[in-house]
Amino acid sequence: MTAPRWLLLGAVVFTFLAWASAFVVIRGVGPHLDGGPLALGRLAVGTLALGILVSLSRSWVWPSRREWLLLAVSGVAWFGAYNVALNTAEQTLDAGTAAMIVGIGPILIALGAGIFLGEGIPKWLALGAAVAFLGVVLIGIGTLLASGTAHPFDVLGAVLALVAAITYAIGVLTQKPVVRRIPAIQATFIGCVIGLVVCLPFAGLLVAQLAVAPAAAWWGTVYLGVVPTALAFTTWAYALKRMPAGQLGIASYLSPPLATVMGFVAFQEIPHPLALAGGVICLVGVALSRRRPKVPVPA
Repeated sequence: MTAPRWLLLGAVVFTFLAWASAFVVIRGVGPHLDGGPLALGRLAVGTLALGILVSLSRSWVWPSRREWLLLAVSGVAWFGAYNVALNTAEQTLDAGTAAMIVGIGPILIALGAGIFLGEGIPKWLALGAAVAFLGVVLIGIGTLLASGTAHPFDVLGAVLALVAAITYAIGVLTQKPVVRRIPAIQATFIGCVIGLVVCLPFAGLLVAQLAVAPAAAWWGTVYLGVVPTALAFTTWAYALKRMPAGQLGIASYLSPPLATVMGFVAFQEIPHPLALAGGVICLVGVALSRRRPKVPVPA
């Protein structure tokens, strides 16, 4: 489906700006809300906002049995497990490091799209994936080196961020076939509802923690539900419907450097130098993966 280039570009830029800000806001709310309760609060607000947007839409396309299955996997993996894992990881990781570890997700998306969605795996994509993986290893080593001082649980946080990256990739790869026919706002709404149901066991803890949380934690939860969830997941689905999953996934490497800068401005947090080097290598891997073989020009 064709779309104005400026509108598609705007959707992509807004999505990754919003997601980069989410890493920082999660870090700020973390001292007051645990990972599971924060995920539930975010999804509750997001479901409400998306429900309003869906009610204003003109039509509802009923998913087929296969689409319901894909939506269920995407909802559980991306909206549910991803949010809980990322929120918990940022209890001990700074926003920039968390964003860089989650940055392995785009490579998994690109490879998965080539294998399962028929988008192909060019040699430059495979080389870029290998380089980016090396960058992720360096991020992990840097996090390990930093874990012995101020953040004793950073190793666990790195593992949870890696879980977030994997569930992120699963969510995208299962959502792509659905948004070919189902409207972006509807697919996002269904996925958010499914994620909300998955996180309902945290309801009691959410109520207890919100009761003693400051107003900033309340507003942070509302922001996470409206902007990075309801709006950004919808603009993501809009772009995903109109771009190859691998290409769009690679574009999400905009988020780690943005999150690092935002984290420094908000909390004066700077990732370990080795983690920063790993982030740069990840970006090099992305650049390599975007190369295309030269097409001979006819004489």
